[in-house]
Amino acid sequence: MLVTQFWAREIQIPLSEIEFSYVRSSGPGGQNVNKVNSKAVLRWNLAKSASLDLEKRSWLLNRLSSRLTVEGEIVIASDRYRDQQQNREDCLEKLRELLARAVSVPKMRKPTRPTRSSRSRNKEAKTRHSEKKSQRRYRANRVP
Repeated sequence: MLVTQFWAREIQIPLSEIEFSYVRSSGPGGQNVNKVNSKAVLRWNLAKSASLDLEKRSWLLNRLSSRLTVEGEIVIASDRYRDQQQNREDCLEKLRELLARAVSVPKMRKPTRPTRSSRSRNKEAKTRHSEKKSQRRYRANRVP
């Protein structure tokens, strides 16, 4: 069972809901890449998951809408390692991280005002910039 705990929500996904398939990995590796199915592909149907209540499911569907297929599945692949089991564990870890980001509530920004010193620094910088620009202007009484 894939258990993920977050600040106020706990998501438990039984491994029976997660489907793994294994394919040949891409990239360098010689005969190992050409002969061994070491790349792991994880599929989890979020839309039909029985382990989530309606509130959690709708929250995740909303937050993960860009990562879902048309059928409502999350597809995660890993070919980081040469070993099939390590890639499988990597897929599960990626799913945990994805769910952690989806469940976390972004921190609200507190509006702040600029300090007196920062306002004075900005004003001085603007004055210096203005003086620099005014020195470049054409003056009629200037002798070339």
